[in-house]
Amino acid sequence: MPLWLYNTLTRRKEIFSPLDPQNVRLYACGPTVYDHLHIGNGRMLVVFDLLFRLLRHLYGEDHVKYVRNITDVDDKINARAAERGIEIGVLTAEMTRIFHEDAAALGCLPPTAEPRATAHIKEIIALIEKLLANGHAYVAQHHVLFDVSSMPAYGKLSKRPLDEMIAGARIEVAPYKRSPMDFVLWKPSSPQEPGWESPWGRGRPGWHIECSAMSWKHLGEVFDIHGGGIDLVFPHHENEIAQSCSAFGRDVMANYWIHNGHLQVEGQKMSKSLGNFVTIHELLHTEKFGGRPWPGEVLRLALLKTHYRQPLDFTVKSLEEAETSLRKWRARFGTLELEVDKRFGASGAYGSGDGSGGGYEGMFPPLFDDVIGALEDDLNTPLALTLIHAIDDKRHFALALQLMGIDLNAYGRWMNNKKARAADASAVETLIAARAAARKNKNWAESDRIRAKLDAMGIALKDNKDGTTSWEPKR
Repeated sequence: MPLWLYNTLTRRKEIFSPLDPQNVRLYACGPTVYDHLHIGNGRMLVVFDLLFRLLRHLYGEDHVKYVRNITDVDDKINARAAERGIEIGVLTAEMTRIFHEDAAALGCLPPTAEPRATAHIKEIIALIEKLLANGHAYVAQHHVLFDVSSMPAYGKLSKRPLDEMIAGARIEVAPYKRSPMDFVLWKPSSPQEPGWESPWGRGRPGWHIECSAMSWKHLGEVFDIHGGGIDLVFPHHENEIAQSCSAFGRDVMANYWIHNGHLQVEGQKMSKSLGNFVTIHELLHTEKFGGRPWPGEVLRLALLKTHYRQPLDFTVKSLEEAETSLRKWRARFGTLELEVDKRFGASGAYGSGDGSGGGYEGMFPPLFDDVIGALEDDLNTPLALTLIHAIDDKRHFALALQLMGIDLNAYGRWMNNKKARAADASAVETLIAARAAARKNKNWAESDRIRAKLDAMGIALKDNKDGTTSWEPKR
């Protein structure tokens, strides 16, 4: 069965035909590293990680290149660094590290390349110079702007009327713009802001041009798949297409545009004002959502249970249901031997490089082939998971979960650690109760001894005149 993908550009499901089966190229927009990523960002990471795994399965690990960028120069970054009173580089390094930890916890493979905007200023300037030379950009008051009127096909991705595009672009009122729709390619920087020397003075790039430059550098003028969340269709991806096509005289930037749907939390749009804004980091490490932390395997499975193009309602119940599935699988199969088939291996690829499914017909049972078929139908993960539930063979079950990026062994380790943490908490509570009894009996020596023992265990107590009010591990 061929791979079918829904193409936002054409608004229909199409057979995927790469430009070069020996070099399948995928680009997905990564994070702007100024804050923790929310679970909606996590959905995008998981969706494109699954697509990456499937492409490697079909075409071979060495024949797929996945580029996911990091935006490390942006006004949001500047504002957050100033707010926290730290250097911009310190902020971006910290947020990039946490992003990598979150992505790994969600079971995401590292991309083939992870370019950073600040390392591609040369390419950004070169691309802007091409646009100026082609008559698609102009300089005004030390800014360089893209001239939207110079591209008649502008809007072909989002397919919005002009008035909707103007509203959706959150137009910046600027007297130097020829049209409200024109957008910034380069802008001047103050002495306090990050900046680079350019033909137009010291400044920094706009957001949209960064992705055009990085995809060009690592994937070429035209590549196979560009992806991201549905919220990026306009203006970000629309503007990327305008820049790249205008610079290189091409009709397309990427042949397939893939977008995952919106995510809401407990039936409501996620927002800080509603108090339901939840980050991946909080889900993994705090009790903010559902009164407990959740392992990454539970988060990933919950995200995959809804088709990627459909809106997803992220709820405590959905996490509980995902965890129930993982527990049942653990009870049924125990520890999985992931190295049983080296063709598949940790990379999740055993393909022959021609997109035919690897050339191993007859080596896998029909149910496993059906799982692949479900994923080849525009990543139909609900059907794939239903089929996985029916697999009896432990080896093929392990391969199917591995392709989905679900590490049942890691979930088992998390459960064992949870039990250990619960046992530790019980021991702490017992010592605190013994200390309270010693204090009540005015046995200060015993009280001090127990407090010293808790201190040695790394436990910080919070006391008042009535006794211990709470405790927590020392940071």
